[in-house]
Amino acid sequence: MTSSLFSPIALGGVTLQNRAVISPMCQYSAEDGSASDWHMVHLGQFALSGAGLLLIEATAVEAVGRITAGCLGLYSDANEAALACVIKVIKNVTAMPIGIQLAHAGRKGSSHLAWAGGGELLPGEGGWPTVAPSPLPYDSGRSPPQTLDRVGMDRVRDAFVAAARRADRIGLDVIEIHSAHGYLLHQFLSPLTNRREDDYGGSRDARMRFPLEVASAIRAAWPRGKALGARINAADFVEGGATLEDAVAYAAALKEIGLDYVCVSAGSLIRGQTFDAHPGYLLPYAEEVHRRTGITTMGVGLIVDPTLAEAAIASGRVDLIAMARAFLDDPRWVYHAAERLGVRLEPWPQYQGADPQRWKGAPFRPGHALAA
Repeated sequence: MTSSLFSPIALGGVTLQNRAVISPMCQYSAEDGSASDWHMVHLGQFALSGAGLLLIEATAVEAVGRITAGCLGLYSDANEAALACVIKVIKNVTAMPIGIQLAHAGRKGSSHLAWAGGGELLPGEGGWPTVAPSPLPYDSGRSPPQTLDRVGMDRVRDAFVAAARRADRIGLDVIEIHSAHGYLLHQFLSPLTNRREDDYGGSRDARMRFPLEVASAIRAAWPRGKALGARINAADFVEGGATLEDAVAYAAALKEIGLDYVCVSAGSLIRGQTFDAHPGYLLPYAEEVHRRTGITTMGVGLIVDPTLAEAAIASGRVDLIAMARAFLDDPRWVYHAAERLGVRLEPWPQYQGADPQRWKGAPFRPGHALAA
C-alpha cells in the first residue's frame, strides 16, 4: 500500500524517511542542565523506533531559562559534553535525524518539578529571578518577573545563538525554536503577557519583533544544510489573547526569514488553562497556517490513531505529524502504524524474531491504543 505517512520529506537539507516525528518531551531529569543516565535510556529507546525524526525536549539556552532545576540545558561546556555522549550513542545505531527544541521559560521558570506541583521555586529552595517582556507573573502566587531591557534581550538572543552552535558541534540535524506554550518568546507574541510601550510591544508587528530577531540570529548561525523550524501556538485560546491571524502572520514572517517548518501547537499561557482536547483538535489551525503561508507544517494534538495521521497528510492538511505521549506509551508506534496501514517495514535484524510476518505470537498481542 502507498502511504503518505510513510513517504519521505525534505526539511531544509535534511531528509526524513517518513512523516512521523517524536515530539519534544520534558523529562525534568537533568543535573545542572546536563543530560543524565535517564536521558541516555529515555532517548535511546527511540533510536530503534523507526520514526522520521526525533526531537529532544525543550532545552534551556541559559540557566535562568530553565522551567525547573531539572530541565535540560545547552548553555555550558558540561551541558554540551553530556548531551554529546547521548547523541553519539544514538547515531551509532540509527541514521534517523535528531533535533533539539531550544527554549527559554521566561516567567514560567524557577518552578518545582511537575510531579511536585509545579509551583514557584523560591530562592531558599534553589530558585532564581525570572525574566519576561513585562512584569506580569504567571499566576497570582508567584513573584513578578524582571522586565527584559535591551541588554537582557541581547543576552537572551545571543544565548539562543550560542546554544545553536553547540547543537551543531555535537552533530544535531534540526533545531526547533520554542515560541509556544507560554514560554518567553510566546510571552513576547501575546498581548496578554506583552504590555510593553517600546518598539517591542503593542501592535502585532511590534510583538513579533523580538522573536523574529532571535529566529534571524539563529538562522544566520545554523548551517543551511541542516533544518530549522519553530513551534508556535495556534492561538492563546483566552479572550484578548493572540489569535489564529497572529499565528498565520508569525509563520509567514518565519518563512520569510528562512525557517523550514512550523509546528502548530497549543499550551498554557495562563496557569490553569484547559483545552477542548480531542483527537486532531489542532489540525484545523495547522491546516489554515499551511494553506495561507505555504510553509511546511507539522500537526499535533492527540493524534494517536495512524489512520488519522495518514488522512491528515494524504489530504494535504499538514506535512508531518508529531506525537509525544503516543511514543511514551508505545516506542514501536511507527511499526504498529505501518502494520495497520498495510505498509511493510523491514525490522531491525536483531528484532526479526518479533516480525508479525514471522512471529506466531503476533495475533495474540494484547490490545493497545492502536488496536482496530
